[in-house]
Amino acid sequence: MILKIVQYGDPVLREKGREVKVVDEKIKKLAEDMLDTMREARGVGLAAQQVGVPIQLTVVDVAGIEDRPSAMYIDDKEVRIEDYMPLTILNPQLKLSREREVGTEGCLSFPEITAEILRAVGVRCKGTLLDGREIEFDAAGLLARALQHEVDHLNGILFIDRMNSATKSSLAGRLKRMQKETRGEKA
Repeated sequence: MILKIVQYGDPVLREKGREVKVVDEKIKKLAEDMLDTMREARGVGLAAQQVGVPIQLTVVDVAGIEDRPSAMYIDDKEVRIEDYMPLTILNPQLKLSREREVGTEGCLSFPEITAEILRAVGVRCKGTLLDGREIEFDAAGLLARALQHEVDHLNGILFIDRMNSATKSSLAGRLKRMQKETRGEKA
């Protein structure tokens, strides 16, 4: 089922997600619906807050994106991205590499807005899969960027919080309008 993606201005986007302690049918259905929603919106990641549910659950799928490659390593061995996508992670925790790079990001909760965002080049991700297994892997490229973006969402942090001040300033009018529209106020 396609869910409604929450837009900037909705307070749920600023909520830190609650830990998922039990994976029941409701959580599995939410994850499935989030994947459908993400694909329909042509995204590479979606956090539960973006569909109005403040829990620690995110879905990511970077398979087949050739212009922004990804790499994934388990036990220091590179694995095929396609074998692990789509990836649904509960309670993810990231350890960021020291090296940083700027890259273009967009967000499904901010339609038609993109910006250059400084992120870690690589991450180590620990979390739980839907079947209850723990997973730990290293990621680089678009997968590392997508994980950082989505885990930020799970902690109530938005990509506009990571923009440099000049970019944020240039978008101020659009962001204010978007907030008002989301809240049902006249722009």
